Amino acid sequence: QVQLVESGGGLVQAGGSLTLSCAASGRTFSTYHVGWFRQAPGKEREFVAQISAAGARTYYGDSVKGRFTISRDNVKKMVYLRMNSLKPEDTAVYYCAASRESGSVLVSTYNYWGQGTQVTVSS
Repeated sequence: QVQLVESGGGLVQAGGSLTLSCAASGRTFSTYHVGWFRQAPGKEREFVAQISAAGARTYYGDSVKGRFTISRDNVKKMVYLRMNSLKPEDTAVYYCAASRESGSVLVSTYNYWGQGTQVTVSS
């Protein structure tokens, strides 16, 4: 069992930066790959990034590649999403989630989800 709680969302101007945090609990956290997804109003949940269980591999969605960076600290049981050069189209609720499948972009392959944190980028 893994519990996830996101934080760090807020309002930021276009071109700005924000770092989201995902705090995990559960003894098996370090064995899960962790992803970030986002969902804008009226749209499907979209894959943003994933980091492997040991942190050695990262994967990014095309829309954020080169602007966002995912990282994790298994000792602290934390996962981070550093977001640079933010655009209005990045506005969404951001979720972290845990999966047993490395590199997966599919919502259905993630077993545990946080409640989400709102990110709003103004133009």
